[in-house]
This record gives sequence, C-alpha cells and structure tokens, in this order.
Amino acid sequence: MHSLDYGFPSGFPYDSRRMPVMARNVVASSQPLAVQAGIRALREGGNAVDAALATAITLTVVEPTSNGIGSDVFAILWDGTELHGLNASGRMAAAVTPEDFAGLGEMPLFGWPATTVPGAVSAWVALSERFGRLPFGRLFEDAIEYARGGFAVSPITARAWAAASPEFREQEGFHHFLPGGKSPAPGQWFRFPDQAATLEAIAGTRGEAFYRGELAAEMVASSKRNGWKLEMSDLTDHRADWVRPIQQQYGDIALHEIPPNGQGLAALMMLGIIRHLDVGRFAPDSADSVHLQVEAMKLALSDAWQYIADPDAMTVSVESLLDDGYLASRAALISMEVARFPDHGFPDRGGTVYLTAADQDGMMVSMIQSNYFGFGSGVVVEGTGISMQNRGAGFNLVPGHPNEAGGGKRPFHTIIPGFVTRDGRPEMSFGVMGGSMQAQGHAQMVIRIFNYGQNPQTASDARRWRVLEDLQLHLEEGFDPEVAEELRRRGHRLYDGSPDEETGFGGAQLIYRADGVYVAGSDHRKDGMAAGF
Repeated sequence: MHSLDYGFPSGFPYDSRRMPVMARNVVASSQPLAVQAGIRALREGGNAVDAALATAITLTVVEPTSNGIGSDVFAILWDGTELHGLNASGRMAAAVTPEDFAGLGEMPLFGWPATTVPGAVSAWVALSERFGRLPFGRLFEDAIEYARGGFAVSPITARAWAAASPEFREQEGFHHFLPGGKSPAPGQWFRFPDQAATLEAIAGTRGEAFYRGELAAEMVASSKRNGWKLEMSDLTDHRADWVRPIQQQYGDIALHEIPPNGQGLAALMMLGIIRHLDVGRFAPDSADSVHLQVEAMKLALSDAWQYIADPDAMTVSVESLLDDGYLASRAALISMEVARFPDHGFPDRGGTVYLTAADQDGMMVSMIQSNYFGFGSGVVVEGTGISMQNRGAGFNLVPGHPNEAGGGKRPFHTIIPGFVTRDGRPEMSFGVMGGSMQAQGHAQMVIRIFNYGQNPQTASDARRWRVLEDLQLHLEEGFDPEVAEELRRRGHRLYDGSPDEETGFGGAQLIYRADGVYVAGSDHRKDGMAAGF
C-alpha cells in the first residue's frame, strides 16, 4: 500500500483547492463556529475529548439541520494507549409494539412515532467523565452564547434549512425554527434562547435534568399530547454503552467501526471482499476501479440490510459476516464485465454531523451526532429547544425481521465513526456523514488513502459514488462521462435524478497521524473546515 507524501502537493486532480491542514492539535467538522469552539477548548488546556465535545455541543445550535440536543451519538477514541467505542443510540419506548404501526407500509419519518430515546446527552456525560480534562460546564459555553445571542446562518446550512422546512413545519414546536414563518437566509441572524436554557440545565446537572428532571418531564408530556408512548422510565433507563470496536484487516492497516446496531459492519465487509480482488491495480477514477468497489459494496449492503439490527435481535453474528471464507465466497460472485444485483448471502448463523479532534499528546476522537432525517422527527419540545431525532425510522415493519420495530430495541443506525490503525497504533480518525452514504464513504476514503496514496483533503475532494437502496448507482456530478458510459455498458443502472450535491454524497472530515504532526482534510460539500495549531 502507498505511504503519503506530507509535503504540500504540487497538483490537484479534483475541483477543490482546499489544502490539507497540518498541526499538532486539530479539529475538523462541518461548521466553522463549532470547529472554533473545539480549538478554544484545546487552547484552554483541554484534550481531544474536550475539543470534540465542545464542537459537538455547539453543532446542536449552529447546524440544526443535521443534529440537535435530541440526537444520538457514536464515538471511537484512542486514549493514547488503546481504542474505545461508545454506543449512545437510544431505544424505542418500551411500551411500543408492532401493532402501533399496523396498516403502515413503512416506518413513519415524522412525529413522535419516528423517535427513539435521545442519546447525545448521555454521550457527552460519559466521554467527559471518563476522558475529559475541562469542567463539564465549560464545554457548553460557546453553544449557550450562540443560542442566546445568535449566530449568522452559514450558506449550505441555510440551503438545507429551506429545503427541509415544508416537510417539517406542521410538527409540534417546529415554528421556532421558522422566524417570521420562514427559514433563515444565508447570513441571517438566528437565535433560540430556549436552547440556551436547556443547555445550561444539562451542564449544571451533568445531564440529570435531561433524563430524570424537568427536561425529561417536558419530553414525556409532549409525547402524551401527541398520543405516543414515551414514559419517564424510558429516559431514566437509558444508558450509553462502552463497546469494543470491530475491525477488518486491510493490507497493513485495520479499519475499526462500532458494532451493530450501526452500519459500520458494511464498510468492513466491503473491504474484506475487496482485499481478495486487488483494486489498487486499477487507476483511482477508472471504470474498473469504480466497478469493482461498487460490486463489492452491493454485496456488503445486501447483507447489512438483511442482518444488522439491535445486537440482541440479530440472527447472524458479526464474526460470521466477517469470516474470511464467507467474504471470499462473496468476492467470487463479482464479474469485471457485468454488473450484478445480488440478494443477501447466507453466512453461518449466530441529516448527521461528524467531527474529529486530535491533540499533541496523541489522543484522537472520531465522533458522529445525528438527527437522521434533517431536523429529525420535526418535533421540537415546547419551551426547551430540544429537536427530537427520528431514528425509529431505521426500523422496518417486516414481521419476524431482526430489525422489526419493537419496544426497548435499538434500530439499525446509519451513523458510524471510523478509525484506522496500523500495527496497533492510531493512523486516522475519520467519518463521512450522510445516511446510507456513510459505510460507502468510509470504504472509499480508505481505498483512496491507503491504495492510491491520496492525502486526506484530496481523498475528500474526489467525486464519489453511492449505491442506492434499489441498487441503482448514483455517480456524483463531475465523473468522466466516458467512465459513466462504460459503467452503463457493464449493466449498472445509473441514477439520473437530482444530483443532490449537498447531502447525497455526504461530508468527510479526516485527521491522519503522521510523524509529529496531524494532516487534516475537511469536505468542500459542507460549510466547515479543519483548523489547528
């Protein structure tokens, strides 16, 4: 595999002219004000966890189109000695049964029935208690200032806000996100004092107000007003779970992901298939390279959609799905001449924000925080500024399926942080926000950086592909037309709808660990940046 040249590159094969950021302390995310909050935490003596949390908490205010106080979180971090994983996703209210969705063809996207217990606050508390240096309340200062005093809405966020508003405006409390009845324009000042008061309550009680106090009571009351089944016990019983990341060896590096209920397993399976086929022999943006990656991804996703669920409900083990013999058998199904549309295999049975931070002492954090569908369920709990995620939409309604909706279960989750090690040492913390694009984006970043030697910014700038749920292939605008035509000739069904540039191909943030310095990249598809010192 390639090693990277960490000098400034002399040529740029893709449209963006962003430079990789090189420093001993780095934060990268999708919104500049949030990145600066993280940098401030580092400059005040905090570590990478403090920086990540200050960034994440600020993002709930300044990028509400993708996350909020009612979001979920997954994280992977290197503490200087070992790797840790955190699953802070929530469960469906315990009293819910499949009969609550009778007559529906699929899970609802909006309203209380689409929600699960929000887990972000529990992640902030758990990470700070175990690894943080700064006082918990200090991490909230920037977010509270922007919520109470206001901030200028950034351009891509404003565009997402305007696009989402018609779908959400009828949900309880969403009018708070529509000052004067309209979504804010780029540069327009927006403030939400209710969020400031809620963040102060969370900071002052280390999250107790959210899960056991007045904020919990307000969430339950809102649920009851809307005929849903959230009880105080659902909130008091919530926990964030420390988990051991799962991994896939790929050449001399290993990619690590959070185990199910997250979809990171699909990225590991895709790389496990690809490693039998040597993608590096093809040019990085050639039809052969894209075809091979897409065919492997389709096989991995077909399995992921069939088997990934709450781990207590899965009918096939992670070990079986990552078994090298099984992945080799899946690789054998790939033809370089013809696109195929596979079903799942049969192994042995057994709107999102991403941020990453690294400090000069070697701590690295990969963290993702999400509502799921833009503003989530659209429900904004009155008087609190808490926008509820709609992660319940990740369930299905197929009777007996391991991911069938049910009380007390965690749904299939799209949000996944990624982490790469080499010989047991940290190499890269990274993620690609954006729904089903995330596992696909993780695999594409790993292949571009470790097969093709691209630096993190160049890998982020490159045009992406994504496999849709009906296995159509969506190529990002800017792909060579001859490559697209060759893929069509091989039988790929190319998607020809809206390019969906802002959301469809995600947003990457990456920090690579080199000798004595970090090299960071931040996606030009988002408002954000990488910054360091």
